Amino acid sequence: VQLQASGGGLVQAGGSLELSCAASGRTFDHYAMGWFRQAPGKEREFVAAISHSGGSTHYADSVRGRFTISRDNAKNTVYLQMNRLKPEDTAVYYCVADSALGPVVYGGHRGYWGQGTLVTVSS
Repeated sequence: VQLQASGGGLVQAGGSLELSCAASGRTFDHYAMGWFRQAPGKEREFVAAISHSGGSTHYADSVRGRFTISRDNAKNTVYLQMNRLKPEDTAVYYCVADSALGPVVYGGHRGYWGQGTLVTVSS
């Protein structure tokens, strides 16, 4: 699976952005999908994940209520709608694909990574 993330950019605090991640291949609906982020000088951290069917979602405490993950299996795409952005959301955002949801949410993910897309939130 190849993953291509897009949608990053510069936004003011309080604003919104939507990230997209397009996947290649015909087995997209076999994969749980997720988003991670890495801020400058910090370790990569889990942001959100969604099950292969879209029926189950998980969020980091820091983004719950502000971010929404969704997927369109017909378009082989996963989205991350980010609202009420804060300067501390500034990071490179990566999408991931894994055969199981658990490793994405709880650690141990060893599936596929896309290239990152930079989100910068100005104060």
